[in-house]
Amino acid sequence: MKRTSSSRQADYKPVNVYLGLGSNLGDRQHNLNMALELLAQRVKVVKVSSTYDTEPVGNPDQPRFLNLVARIQTRLAPLELLTLTQGIELMLGRIRDKPNAPRSLDIDILFYGDQVIKNRKLTIPHPRIEERAFVLVPLAEIAPKLIHPVSGKSAEKLLAALKQGVQGVFKLSNGG
Repeated sequence: MKRTSSSRQADYKPVNVYLGLGSNLGDRQHNLNMALELLAQRVKVVKVSSTYDTEPVGNPDQPRFLNLVARIQTRLAPLELLTLTQGIELMLGRIRDKPNAPRSLDIDILFYGDQVIKNRKLTIPHPRIEERAFVLVPLAEIAPKLIHPVSGKSAEKLLAALKQGVQGVFKLSNGG
């Protein structure tokens, strides 16, 4: 496991990254498709999970989400990737006014290789992966053996250990 407090290094080699994408405003599927197209202009999109219809977490009084997980390869440093994903969110109408608010697009960096990063802008692995069925179900679909660099557990084991199970997570389409 690589630990780094700085998330910028010169001359990054291609690294496997897992992104969680979600949308619960507007044309949700279109938002996810556009996000993947925009990502593909800057990174290599290797694999995409099925799309799942999921219950909102944290603020249940809002529309349901569509969620998926994408495996990408990139040479971008973690903070550069964060800038890219936040820019795509803005292009697709994301407004950051309060936590857990409805959003046209949300892109979370779930894993960046096996790195563990914690600074004021970015925490990787994403700090709430282990409690979120809407992330673990699509992640386990495309990378069941992926090991969480902190817990040492695979995606499929994290999914099996979910306390609330996978209630409210419904598969809509097959991934690519």
